[in-house]
Amino acid sequence: MANGRATATHTLVSTSPPSLPESELTSPFQIADFRRFWVARLFSVLATSGMVVVLGYQLYDVARSQYGMGIKEAAFQLGLLGLVQFLPQFVLTPVSGLVADRFDRRLVTGLTMILDTLVALMLALATWFGALSLPLLFALAAAHGTSRVFIGPALSSIAPNIVPAPLMPRAVAINAMAWQIGSMGGPALAGVLFAAAPSAPYALSTVLLAIAATGALGIRRIPPPAENRHAHPLRQLAEGFRFVWHDRFLLGCVTLDLFAVLLGGATALLPVYARDILTIDGHAVGSYGLGAMRAMPGLGAALVAAFLSRRPVERDVGAKMLIAVGLFGAATVGFGLSRTFALSLLMLVLIGAADMISVFIRSTLIQLHTPDAVRGRVSAISGLAISCSNELGDMQSGVAAALLGATGAVVVGGIGAIVVTLAWAVGFPELRRARTFAAKYTS
Repeated sequence: MANGRATATHTLVSTSPPSLPESELTSPFQIADFRRFWVARLFSVLATSGMVVVLGYQLYDVARSQYGMGIKEAAFQLGLLGLVQFLPQFVLTPVSGLVADRFDRRLVTGLTMILDTLVALMLALATWFGALSLPLLFALAAAHGTSRVFIGPALSSIAPNIVPAPLMPRAVAINAMAWQIGSMGGPALAGVLFAAAPSAPYALSTVLLAIAATGALGIRRIPPPAENRHAHPLRQLAEGFRFVWHDRFLLGCVTLDLFAVLLGGATALLPVYARDILTIDGHAVGSYGLGAMRAMPGLGAALVAAFLSRRPVERDVGAKMLIAVGLFGAATVGFGLSRTFALSLLMLVLIGAADMISVFIRSTLIQLHTPDAVRGRVSAISGLAISCSNELGDMQSGVAAALLGATGAVVVGGIGAIVVTLAWAVGFPELRRARTFAAKYTS
């Protein structure tokens, strides 16, 4: 490394060929390892997205019913839940990126998915036996956050090792479809199951996570890059941060998502909208409505991902990413102001669609602008930014709701996301000037 940049070129693909000659491949699904990878992604997201929705709803309900808290106090507990899930990410992200670069990535993914399986099982048992409390829910949320911090960098770094670089844009879109289908189906299914039996969503998550772990472990062995095997761990940690810091393009991609979603996230307050704001025929939409609301961003994103998997964005990718983030903020404002359940669902669909365009472009650019030797660490840093935007965004939303009310928190956050987009368009001209997905590091 010199001046934070790689001085040698690195391959984006693995040394083991896919089942068909690379020239004959037209879809990542023609690669057996990618199919296993996709199943692991889909089932893990189905499980965890549903689990997180129920966890938030239960925590809010326990705070209101068992602890006698008011709406603002209970909303603040949702913010604390986000903080509890973020702290393991903040502390362990450098370690998780290093682990992904020094060890077999599919093994790291599978083992940490097994840890998440145990968390889901404990939540199912605690719910079944009526043993829920705020300390227990916070502790299991922290354990879930710990498993996620290791799953993210390892799983994200696998795709470029098993998919040829020309198919990476399609692979990113198809991978995003798995994430979004899971994000859409998981909460909706969890909401229905929770109404039938509160422990059922966690039981299903336990089974799905076990299947996901099996899929990840079924991928062929991925040896770590040779240059990482004997390097000093502390030096490698510093190299990962230095690489991102000195590459303004990567820095702009990572921080755009960090600050836009940190301010514009509304999902942490959905339990408040479901229980105390949005109604149908004079009745609160409740857990059914919460499941539907949590599913709508996934629906919008899945529709866009399906389109992008067939017709990926190819031109003016940077400008389109910035526009999408601005639309994300505008739709957030619309959701915050809505008092009609159908309109609220539509705004959430638009939030998901805009976010999907941004995620697709940003993820592809980061993968193709990062050498394999540091991909785990860069993925970890990107994951930390996402965690900051999600979990700290939840904390910010909870605090803002305590001060401004839920509506004020969501509207002000959406406006903030629009301001961030404009600032990054000026401060990082490299982003708006990005024209194509040309790979920076090739074999």
